[in-house]
Amino acid sequence: MLILSRADVEALIDRDRLLDAVARAMSDLSAGKASMPGRNAAMVPERDALLAAMPAYLPSAGALTTKLVTVFPHNTGVPSHQAVIAVFDPESGTPIALMDGTVITAERTAAGSALATRHLAREDARVLAVLGTGVQARSHLRAVVRVRKFDEVRVAGRDVAKARALAAEISKELGLEIRAAPSFEAAMAGADVICGATHPHEPVIRRERIRPGTHVNSVGFSLDGREVDAATIRDALVVVDQRDAALAPPPRGSNDLVWAIRDGAITPDDVYAEIGELVAGTKPGRTRAEQITLYKSVGVAVQDAAAAALVLAAARERGLGTEVDIGPSA
Repeated sequence: MLILSRADVEALIDRDRLLDAVARAMSDLSAGKASMPGRNAAMVPERDALLAAMPAYLPSAGALTTKLVTVFPHNTGVPSHQAVIAVFDPESGTPIALMDGTVITAERTAAGSALATRHLAREDARVLAVLGTGVQARSHLRAVVRVRKFDEVRVAGRDVAKARALAAEISKELGLEIRAAPSFEAAMAGADVICGATHPHEPVIRRERIRPGTHVNSVGFSLDGREVDAATIRDALVVVDQRDAALAPPPRGSNDLVWAIRDGAITPDDVYAEIGELVAGTKPGRTRAEQITLYKSVGVAVQDAAAAALVLAAARERGLGTEVDIGPSA
């Protein structure tokens, strides 16, 4: 079995190839060409936390994987989302790799948002706002700028000092000027693309802060809150990663959608499409410049499978990782 550390995975991730791999995976999922049962979770109520299992079989990538991921929202000093991914040989079921999944979770989630931005944002989108200062905000800043030419990029968080530090870090890394906004509202003012990557209790993405023609990506998750208000969901063209997952109660699904349905703002039929349908061309994306579009992501295991397959192939090509013997004995 090949063991890949976090440093290995960081060195092996190719964001452009990952975007293409996630696109194929989402298309396959919507077309019924992948096996992906619902996410299961053991709850840790003392920490408002959970441990979830996310298996998937993605034949087109030759990937049979399971991710184990924890969500501990009160963490300080370590990420709230941490994970490992086990990879199995789809011919024999033999475990062949174990890799860090924390980096993959962040990168594949951001790739999904970049994919949605490619299909749903206006071609002339020029102002990007990223809400949050954690791991997902960082990965979204790196990924979403790859699919549109933004003239202005803003980042905002509850802690302005953290927003300034993140803006400076990613500005230096990408050679792109990123500005820290003093508030979520200020960041969203006049933005063409908004990426929500917060741990929400009350919605930070509110209808009155969004102008016509805006595209919104929302990946924020909380067991007892939501990132997007019902009015935004009511007025938007809503796209999800997978209907069954997004419309299930947490920890599998999205309070943003489930509560909007509960309160009568929308019905399940108002969810327009899965992102895989847009990739495959079976449904169009944005059809009018003034539309508000929303991609709500809960994260699906085929994205992890696609990313893991990509990382494993690169590791073998470059000779990275550590081999250990835990396979079947003769």
